[in-house]
Amino acid sequence: MTTFDLTHTSEPWVVLVPEDTVEVRRQLSELTAKGGRVHHFDARDLVTEQGLYRSFADILRFPGYFGRNWDAMVDCLDDLCGEVTGGVGIVGVIHDADRLLETAYFPLFVSVLCQGADRANSAMDLDGDPLDRPAIAEHFVFEFSEFDRRRISARVEQPDLTVTTDDGFVGVGLNPDEWH
Repeated sequence: MTTFDLTHTSEPWVVLVPEDTVEVRRQLSELTAKGGRVHHFDARDLVTEQGLYRSFADILRFPGYFGRNWDAMVDCLDDLCGEVTGGVGIVGVIHDADRLLETAYFPLFVSVLCQGADRANSAMDLDGDPLDRPAIAEHFVFEFSEFDRRRISARVEQPDLTVTTDDGFVGVGLNPDEWH
């Protein structure tokens, strides 16, 4: 039973899976068939914070004034242009994610992706007012060659996140008690 949907505006925002997961491939195909976009990231480019900011800015076409910090990244993920999303949604796929698991910033990185995706997947602003754009499906997938769900979930568990596990994936969203 799959308990994540990369094609709609529903949690979890971040899904951590073994590489070449059939269900992920199926959902990515479904998203692109609807006009959505899939963007690929090589974890080798993300092993430093500056490399991560540079890679995300280049691939997702962040504006030139992107501040290259975590808060600015949340803001940019919330406001991706239609060319990047296809007006439908995006999934960012991070390949070879094993390289990132033990980095000092990994839990924060996952939280930042959840924060940006949570905003993008909503048609309301933080004050509860309607936005001038529809909600856009935005999710991120980390693919691991050595998938150990207990180790991965322990690494991302923190008070601001809700972590769910299944045999084949770890899902992460924002803890509503902390964020909403």
